[in-house]
Amino acid sequence: MKYNLLIASVFLSIIIYANVEEMHGIVGLTKRDGGVGCVCHDLNPTDSVIVWLEGPDSVTINDTVDYKLFLTGGPAVAGGFNIASYFGVLDSVDTLTHTMFGELTHSFPNPFVNDTVYWNFRYIAPDSILVDTLYSVANSVNGDSIPSGLDQWNFGNNFIVYVIDQPTGIKDKTILPAQFVLEQNYPNPFNPITKIKFTIPIAVSPLFGGAKGGFVSLKVYDALGNEIATLVDKELQAGEYEFKFDSHSGEARNLPSGIYFYRLEANGYSQTKKMILLK
Repeated sequence: MKYNLLIASVFLSIIIYANVEEMHGIVGLTKRDGGVGCVCHDLNPTDSVIVWLEGPDSVTINDTVDYKLFLTGGPAVAGGFNIASYFGVLDSVDTLTHTMFGELTHSFPNPFVNDTVYWNFRYIAPDSILVDTLYSVANSVNGDSIPSGLDQWNFGNNFIVYVIDQPTGIKDKTILPAQFVLEQNYPNPFNPITKIKFTIPIAVSPLFGGAKGGFVSLKVYDALGNEIATLVDKELQAGEYEFKFDSHSGEARNLPSGIYFYRLEANGYSQTKKMILLK
């Protein structure tokens, strides 16, 4: 009798803990301090659950920058997360997230839309030049509020942020490389085709050495850094461009599901973004 009561008490405690976590979030689960992940749902991460961060990989000191955390895979009914930073400050942009003990987490489960869910947040850079890291973990749940192996989670790749000084002699942000725009591919995740848009600025910029166009390279890489496809490798005039990436043709034929990267380079400017092929 006592044994049965003990088992029931433990089970009830897990349910209560899971419900508190689900509704108000939880911190301390990332790899920053050796966190073990969302073990109250399952003891092991699941490779089919993909977690990733999107935002600039370099920011100026004391700057405030917008980022997003994405989650796909698993039961895909709703999701929660935990993000931690070593040096910068994480902050909410809406009621979907909040900070606890300096880390960021969900306020309540966020429902999936088209097999993906995401959260917006802000990163406030420190006041010195350094290399920071953003750590993430997210959980895809089936919505029954019972912690079990039916819920699945995974860590995101560590996201490196280079905190740099304001370039010498450049005070007006309108002439910084942000004039170049590399947009997030759409759709994302995709199968088999996605579109990538980018803009080469018309305004004269030091990056162009006074010119209005330049040599542009747009390439796709796998998670190990191997080049998968070349979408652009030529001179382009200033303007807006859109190119298709087809995972079923040419160099990219028969690619497996997973995270891939596309990188734009143009006269000293470069930016890399992530995309997901989900078959």
